[in-house]
Amino acid sequence: MPIQTRVRSAGGSVSQVATDLGAEVVAVPVRSGPVAPAAEIAGALPFTLDELLTLNRAKGEPGEIVSSPVRVGDRVRELLLYGVGEATPADLRKAGAALARRGKGRSGLVAGVPAGDLAAFVEGALLASYQFKIGAAPAKPALDVLTVLTEAGPESDAGAVRRGTVRAQATALARDLANTPAGEKGPSWLADRAAGLADGAGLTVRVRGEEELADGGFGGLLAVGAGSSRPPRLIELSYEPSGGGSGRHVVLVGKGITFDSGGLSLKPNEGMKTMKTDMAGGGVVIAVMSALRELGVRDRVTGLVAAAENMPSGSSMRPGDVITHFGGTTSEVLNTDAEGRLVLADALAYADAELDPDVVVDVATLTGAAKVALGLRYGALFANDDALSGALSGAGAEAGEPLWRLPLVEEYRAAIDSDVADVNNIGRGGYGGGSITAALFLREFVGDRAWAHLDIAGPGRSTSDDAEITRGATGFGARLLLSWLADADADADSADGGTA
Repeated sequence: MPIQTRVRSAGGSVSQVATDLGAEVVAVPVRSGPVAPAAEIAGALPFTLDELLTLNRAKGEPGEIVSSPVRVGDRVRELLLYGVGEATPADLRKAGAALARRGKGRSGLVAGVPAGDLAAFVEGALLASYQFKIGAAPAKPALDVLTVLTEAGPESDAGAVRRGTVRAQATALARDLANTPAGEKGPSWLADRAAGLADGAGLTVRVRGEEELADGGFGGLLAVGAGSSRPPRLIELSYEPSGGGSGRHVVLVGKGITFDSGGLSLKPNEGMKTMKTDMAGGGVVIAVMSALRELGVRDRVTGLVAAAENMPSGSSMRPGDVITHFGGTTSEVLNTDAEGRLVLADALAYADAELDPDVVVDVATLTGAAKVALGLRYGALFANDDALSGALSGAGAEAGEPLWRLPLVEEYRAAIDSDVADVNNIGRGGYGGGSITAALFLREFVGDRAWAHLDIAGPGRSTSDDAEITRGATGFGARLLLSWLADADADADSADGGTA
């Protein structure tokens, strides 16, 4: 469901713009301390802003809001003094989210925004406005229009508003894909959605169906999807930058398990309730691909989504089966609920053998062990390249989607040894480190490529609203990857002396 809130920039004072636009709510920022702003709207109050902040024991912390009625023009409006902390990108993202949540049910809110990362503020506001509802509309609709005012003025602000909007819309798309119920969302549905987005986003698309997967030797996808009446798909989206680009080829690989019952290693009912979101990684890849042209990314990027539904039936893969993956590597299935790595293995091996990438990044809700290790806010990062690890970690911190690097422990490699195949699909007892052994399994299929694996099992879903995060699928990874790709472009420009 597209985000309904619109963000635009304007020039002038908060009072004048609110009067001109008929906005019901006006907002001015408060820095840590709190430090009351020198806002012209203070003249319309019978007390000072300092007195109002003191009364409410405000501290100017990001996300904090103090409210008061104020007469602006010919009507009484709501004045919000909103905390922005030190106005870091994270502070502004949280502040924008708080304003958007407070503005639900309103048609217009005019906000002064301090100097800083306006795109982060816009992102926070739009993502906090995200709603996914089937049936009756929410009791309070999202804020209709957020108008931002900065000292730089609307012409300077336009680029930041656009960047924040594009990144937020991409994240919302990832959320939509993951939040869609699995009864509607099978592998072919996901492929159709990707194909429908491709033309408008300047992408080419190729979808491999069951016969082509069999002819190509994609044994992991076929095995995982064998128990479902809805056969698997391999979705391939390709982006070619205009003007020649940077020369780098990036491949993004997403886990697209549209529902995970566990297969014959059946999950309990509680474990299945969120499994419509087990294709969150694939949704992130599709969403990132959809935004590349809008953001002017100069890398050549290929997105692969390995889509299948893991269901129990008479045709399901069984514990003890041996799968031959794309390229010939074999894996023994010891647990059919460790299926995500089986479909990713095919896509990674295909990328290595056929696409000749400079770098490969996969993203997946892969292991509960990553959630145990890092909780619900940090994604687990594994990489065979220190520079790539550092770049992704930096992009995650910048985007508000933090990563924590975990080790590829060589001593644990023996945990995935198999008596009858090249590897097994789940670490044997005595090693632990389930997220590490899963990453070691994936490493078997990437060749010598620079590669990183993002396990987003924790932050890919949320049980509550918080700042820009909304309950359900979070789209974690979309902003991170878009920031990483944009940072690479900026680095290339710097190396070229700033030329485009």
